[in-house]
Amino acid sequence: MDIGVFIPINNNGWLISTAAPQYMPSFELNKQIVQLAERYDFDFALSMIKLHGFGGKTEFWDYGMESFTLMAGLAAVTTKIKLFASTAILTLPPAIVARMATTIDSISGGRFGVNIVSGWQSAEYTQMGLWPGDEYFAYRYEYATEYVSVMKELWATGNSDFKGKHFTMDGCMMKPTPSTPIKIVAAGQSPTGIEFSANLCDYTFAMGSGINTPTKFAPFNERMVEAAKKAGRDVGTYVLFMVIAEETDEEAQAKWLKYREGADVDALAWMADQGSKDQTADSNSTARHINLPEGAVNFNMGTLVGSYATVARMLDEVAAVPGTKGIMMTFDDFLTGIEKFGEHIQPLMQSRAERLAEAA
Repeated sequence: MDIGVFIPINNNGWLISTAAPQYMPSFELNKQIVQLAERYDFDFALSMIKLHGFGGKTEFWDYGMESFTLMAGLAAVTTKIKLFASTAILTLPPAIVARMATTIDSISGGRFGVNIVSGWQSAEYTQMGLWPGDEYFAYRYEYATEYVSVMKELWATGNSDFKGKHFTMDGCMMKPTPSTPIKIVAAGQSPTGIEFSANLCDYTFAMGSGINTPTKFAPFNERMVEAAKKAGRDVGTYVLFMVIAEETDEEAQAKWLKYREGADVDALAWMADQGSKDQTADSNSTARHINLPEGAVNFNMGTLVGSYATVARMLDEVAAVPGTKGIMMTFDDFLTGIEKFGEHIQPLMQSRAERLAEAA
């Protein structure tokens, strides 16, 4: 099973709380995080793309870096770990992203992949005059399908004459082609998002849910496995969890309670307002899920809180769910969190024993 880290490309990571660690994004911070992850044999690191923050006392995500240029820099200072950058597909043409990905493939020696972000927060795009209107919510996966199809054509042959509703290529050239197939990942949770991943992606993200309920995402995996089978493809699930671990369960729970009590209510209100704009979203969509009222301080991300042994046991439970190919983790404090995981949690995980043996 793969282990990855969702690196903090925007300020304060994934805890919308005045009581959580407060830090700005930088290349140096993310370099330290990814190099430490590589040292502990993590398989991948992924950076999101977020273009407008939520404000509030913490100025949550008001400070952010750009994903492809960050990952290009990280590709040059790592040697083993796979790197995924995210494209906000309304902001960059697919032919340009295909060329950017091929460039980072060259820098990394074939360790690069692309995360497709269709977009759910309209404010990210209206600020730049790029929002097509709220009708986009209904056709964004049609748009994403054409987008990925163009990139795949260019990567495979160096040329594209794709003709679609949203993109038209006229003898588009992109050479050289990548040294190895560029992997595609997406995070759609709705039926349309699942179908998109099944047909065009190599991996899809599942949103873990609840506190210390490691297998609650299993129904999503069932839907994803069935959709991939129907498409005749092998598409693995990477499950997203936050890890808050200490030596004892009591210490970890006390820290989690402190974070919840410090919730940045103004930033949460902004997020809720943005998430409500997609009237086409069903209860399984990302926008609906992260805005649920309970525990939104962590985006309603599945969160594993406990001692090192407790967290290791729960991560093994995640790995045992059919369809799971990996776990992508966030931490309250990334440097100390990865250190704790590498030194104390990972050695206890049965699901990582084979991978660690290979690394040794």
